[in-house]
Amino acid sequence: MKTFHTLSEIQSEISSGKLTVLQLVKYHLKQIENSNGRLNVFLSVNEEAAISKAESLDQKIAQGKAGKLAGLIVGIKDVFAYQDHRLQCASNILEGFESQFTATCIQRLIDEDAIIIGHQNCDEFAMGSSNENSAFGVTKNPLDETRVPGGSSGGSAAAVAADMCQVSIGSDTGGSVRQPAAFCGVIGLKPTYSRISRYGLASYASSFDTVGIISKSVNDAAIVLEVMAGKDEYDSTVSQKEVPSYLPKNSNQKFRIAYLSETLEHKGLSQESKETTWRFIEDLRTAGHEVEEAHFSLLDYILPTYYVLTAAEASSNLSRYDGVRYGQRSNDFELEEMYKSSRSEGFGEEVKRRIITGTFVLSASYYDAYYTKAQKVRRLIKDETEKLLENYDFLVSPTAPTTAFKLGEMKDDPMQMYLEDLYTVQANVTGIPAISIPYGKDNSGMPVGVQIMSKSFNEAKLLDISNQIITFKDQND
Repeated sequence: MKTFHTLSEIQSEISSGKLTVLQLVKYHLKQIENSNGRLNVFLSVNEEAAISKAESLDQKIAQGKAGKLAGLIVGIKDVFAYQDHRLQCASNILEGFESQFTATCIQRLIDEDAIIIGHQNCDEFAMGSSNENSAFGVTKNPLDETRVPGGSSGGSAAAVAADMCQVSIGSDTGGSVRQPAAFCGVIGLKPTYSRISRYGLASYASSFDTVGIISKSVNDAAIVLEVMAGKDEYDSTVSQKEVPSYLPKNSNQKFRIAYLSETLEHKGLSQESKETTWRFIEDLRTAGHEVEEAHFSLLDYILPTYYVLTAAEASSNLSRYDGVRYGQRSNDFELEEMYKSSRSEGFGEEVKRRIITGTFVLSASYYDAYYTKAQKVRRLIKDETEKLLENYDFLVSPTAPTTAFKLGEMKDDPMQMYLEDLYTVQANVTGIPAISIPYGKDNSGMPVGVQIMSKSFNEAKLLDISNQIITFKDQND
């Protein structure tokens, strides 16, 4: 079976009688069977349920009653609740746990007849940039199995790149959708914070966590966003704004765009990523957009601000995993020792590192020195970013400082690993939407991603410019 680039192509073939949903599901299941043993992408596969749903969906299509996502095969990161299916957040602390309900965003996909094919591997509790922190082993990049797929939604990006599913739903707390999308050569969209309900998403850092989309095309990201977005009675933090149409208009609207000079001058940026970003900037100019240099004075403060605040929130959020009510439990019989041992045995090294860091910055002696100060700096970063976006429609930068690195290359150097989030965390600290699109390859043939950011709730124009520039690149390559 051929590889489909968009859902519209799939639905066109189904309408013409050339394809059935059942054939499509069996194809993706075969892809998973052939590759999952090597790549370690899916932690669970809903084979029987997917086949059953496909058979009933083919009947609905014949009757003209199918939803707008009929024919879309979706994988979900192992941080989303899906009723009666295992949910472990790639952690031993949730050993054997099955969800009692379905996340709002996942339910909305199901309601429009998308088929959920399985849960995908990730860094434990979404903490990591390489997918090497999972309790269930590393995921490999399908484009080069000696390299990481990025993280924390590495399994989700790898699944789309390897055609194991058409779209993946991930979470983006500091770049966890965009960075792996860049590493795997696919599209990664982080919407505005609060655009999609977080109900049913296992919390890492609640004021940063955002449901994101990994896809092969901008159009697929747009239609999936349209379905998932909107108010939800189960999430008091979700936006009440109406959901517009996000499908790109194929317009030739010209925009005012800024590139952040500090991102291109940073010592951590690889030469190949730098050259690709400059080529992207020149292509924007050639396509008729007004592109100017802009400065962001707080770039070096974004990453420490992010890690102080997210560690603090993680320390609070993960305190609920105690081994008492569900999941892994130590054999110690003394209550206090049981708590300590359950958490020590159940959590991996990176999760424990962040919990300890977060507990430290929240302690009475250091609360003002770290947590309060970081909140103040977050406001400064947000204000400076929004001031830039008053003058420009978009801000562009590299998605990541490097392309996909070798497995194990940074495993023992947490600080170097944290630098992989250098360019993506700005959108999470400020809550604005951002997208990574593939825009070339390095000398090893690995994809390079470029990032576009915009003002809050400006996803429609963000998707429009992304579609424009991808089309321009395809026509001129």
